[in-house]
Amino acid sequence: MRADGTAPEGTAPGGPDPGEVLRGCARDVLEVAEGIRAVSDRTAATLFAPDLTAATRRRPRGALAGRWALLRALTGRPGLGGLAGPGTRGGLPRALGGENLAVPVALTALRLRITALLADHPELARAPGMRLLTRALAADRDQDAVRALRALLRDRTAQRALSGLAPLISELLTVRALLDGQSEGAGTAEGGAEAVELTDQRRRTLATEGSLLGFLRNIEVLSTDGRILVQNVRGPDGVVRYVLQAPGTAPGRPRADAPQDLMGAWRDLRATDSPYTRSLVHALAVHGIPRGAELALIGHGEGGNAVLNLAQDEEFCRTYRVTHAIAVGSPYGDRKPADPRTWVATVTNQYDLVAAPDGHRTDPAAPSEPVGPTRYHVEYAGPTREFPLCHRLREYIEHLRSLLPGARADMDEALAPYRGPVVRTQAYQLKDRAHPPAGHPFLTLATAPVRTTVGPVDVPVRYYDSAAAHLCFPVDPAAARSLLPDADWLNPSRLGPRALAVLSVHEHRCTTIGPYTEIALSVLVDDLWRPRPYDAVTDLLRRVDLRRTGRYVLSLAVTTEAARVVAQEVWGQPALRMRAEADLTGREIRARSEELGLVVEGRLGPGVRCPDADRALYGRRGTGTVRTLVRAHGRLRLHPGAGVRVRLDTAAAEPLAGQLRRLGIHAARPLFVLACPQFTAHRGGGAVLAR
Repeated sequence: MRADGTAPEGTAPGGPDPGEVLRGCARDVLEVAEGIRAVSDRTAATLFAPDLTAATRRRPRGALAGRWALLRALTGRPGLGGLAGPGTRGGLPRALGGENLAVPVALTALRLRITALLADHPELARAPGMRLLTRALAADRDQDAVRALRALLRDRTAQRALSGLAPLISELLTVRALLDGQSEGAGTAEGGAEAVELTDQRRRTLATEGSLLGFLRNIEVLSTDGRILVQNVRGPDGVVRYVLQAPGTAPGRPRADAPQDLMGAWRDLRATDSPYTRSLVHALAVHGIPRGAELALIGHGEGGNAVLNLAQDEEFCRTYRVTHAIAVGSPYGDRKPADPRTWVATVTNQYDLVAAPDGHRTDPAAPSEPVGPTRYHVEYAGPTREFPLCHRLREYIEHLRSLLPGARADMDEALAPYRGPVVRTQAYQLKDRAHPPAGHPFLTLATAPVRTTVGPVDVPVRYYDSAAAHLCFPVDPAAARSLLPDADWLNPSRLGPRALAVLSVHEHRCTTIGPYTEIALSVLVDDLWRPRPYDAVTDLLRRVDLRRTGRYVLSLAVTTEAARVVAQEVWGQPALRMRAEADLTGREIRARSEELGLVVEGRLGPGVRCPDADRALYGRRGTGTVRTLVRAHGRLRLHPGAGVRVRLDTAAAEPLAGQLRRLGIHAARPLFVLACPQFTAHRGGGAVLAR
C-alpha cells in the first residue's frame, strides 16, 4: 500500500479479494485506535482522580511515584504519546506530550480504507474530496500528515467536498474526534422549518395523484436545496392521509441553509436525534397534521436515513400513525421501527456507495426480497456502476420504472391507501439556525427560476467551491477578428499592436447546477457601441457592471448536460459536452481532455495578488448579443506564463482546435496566467442586447 492511498498493482489471480482484505484490516486498526483513545481517557481520569489527589496528601512518597508513572505512560513517547485531544485536560498542559498514539493509528486505518476504496472504484481518484484527502495524507512524516489533515477537517469548504466520500465517513468521523478531542455527536444544531411557496413552473411538475414514482419525482423536483414536501392525499376510502417526502444530499451541490454540518448526512446513521430529523418534526407540526393521523415517510439518501430514524422514534410514532417508511439509496442495517405495524421498504443499488457504506460490492441478490409481513428489501445490480451517478434519484426512478417493475408494483400495492388525488401540497425550507447559509454573505442572493430544456434553473447560478486558471496570450488582431461574428461593431480590443485571447480552465466542485469542469476560449472585445482606445485597461478600474469591454466566448466545453444547456440557453455561449479533468488547486496545474485533444500543464511561478476576477462575457442568441456578468471572490494571483504550456493533438476536435491553431496558441506558452485555487462566484442571467 502506498502512503498516498493509491491502490497497489499485481493482485494474485484466484486469491482473496484485496479490497475485502484491506477493509477488514482497516476495521481492525480503527478498533485499535479507538481502544488506545479509551485507555488514554481512563489514564488521564485516573491521574487527576480526587481519591488519588487525597492519597498524595496522606502518603506523598508512594502516591507521587504512582502519579509519575501514570504521567509517563500518558505523555511519554514509548507510551501513549500524549493526550487524545488538543488543548489541556485536567490541568495537564499539551506541551508535556506529543500527538496521541491513537492518531497515527487512525491515519493508518484511513490509508487502508482509501486503498480498498480505490481498488473497487478507481473513478473516485478524480473526486475533489479524494484529491484533497490523499494530498494531506501523502506527507513523509505522520506529524505533517496530522497537521495537514487537521487543517483540512476544519476547512468548511473542504468539508463539503469530503462529505461526498461516503465509504470513508466512519474513519473520517473517528479521526476528527481524535484530532479535536470531542465525540462525533458533540455540538447539536437547532433544526427548524418554515413554509415556502413553490414557483408555478415547479408546482406544475409535481404529482397530482399518489404513487411511488410520483412521490419520488416530487423529491427530484426539490433539487436537494434544503426543501421538503408534505402532501395531503385523499385515499380510495375518502380518508385524508399525509405523505412526507425528504430529499438527500447531492455531491457537488450546496445545501442552502439546510441543517447540515460536517458529514451530517452520515451521522444520522448513528443518532436518531439529528438536526435533519428535528427539522422534519418541526415541519410536520407547522403543517397541522392532527394527532394520530396516518402518515407515510419517503426519502432518498440522507432523507431516507432521516425517515428511517423517525420511524424508530417512539415519541414520534405515538404522535402520528406511521404506516409506511420507504428509503431509496439509503443504508438500512438492523434498524427497527418503534411501531411494529409500520411497513418498511428499502431500495438499494449494489454499486451505490451511499447505500453501502462499506464501499464494496456485494454478491447479486434477488431483485425483491420480502423479509417479513412489514419488511420489504430491494437490492439489485444496476447498469450504472460509477459513483456518484448510481446514487442519483433520477437513476433510481428509471430503474424502478424499467428494470424493477415487479418491485414497483409491490410497493404501489402496499401504498394503496395513498393512491388518490392530492388535495394539498406544501413545501418547507429546512433551517439550521446555528450556522449561516453556505457562501454567506457573498452568495446570499435573491434568485429567480429560468426555464430550460433540462428543467428550471435558479439564476444567478452560484459557485460555492471552484478553482480557475486563465491563460492569457497576445495574438494577431486580424486572426482574432476572423473568429468573431461577422458584424462591424464587434472588434477585438488592442493592447498595443496585439489582441488578447484567454484560454480559461475551471474546476467547479460545488455549484447550484452540479459539479463540472469547463474549458473556454475567449477574446477581449471593445465596447459594442462606442469603442475607445485602451478601454480594456481603464475598465480594470471600474466595477464589472460599469465596464464597456468584455470577453467574447468563441468556444466552450463542459462536462455535464446541465452546464451545456444553461450555457447555451441562458448565456448564449456555443457549448459542447466533452469529457475533461482538471486539477488546479496546487502550484502544479493540469487539465486534460482526450475528446478535445487538449492538454494544459505546468508549474506556476511566483505570483502577486490581484483584484477579484469579475468579468463581463458575451455570447450570441439568434440575432442578439447576450451579456453576462460574473462576480467572483477569492485569492486571485498573477503568475508569469513561462512554466505553463498548451499542447494540442493533431486529431483534436473542432471547433476549439481550429480556433487555437488560427490564433497561433496551440503549442505556445501564455504571457501570464491568472490563477485562483479556490473561489466563490455567481453568474447572472444573460441580458440580450440589440447588437
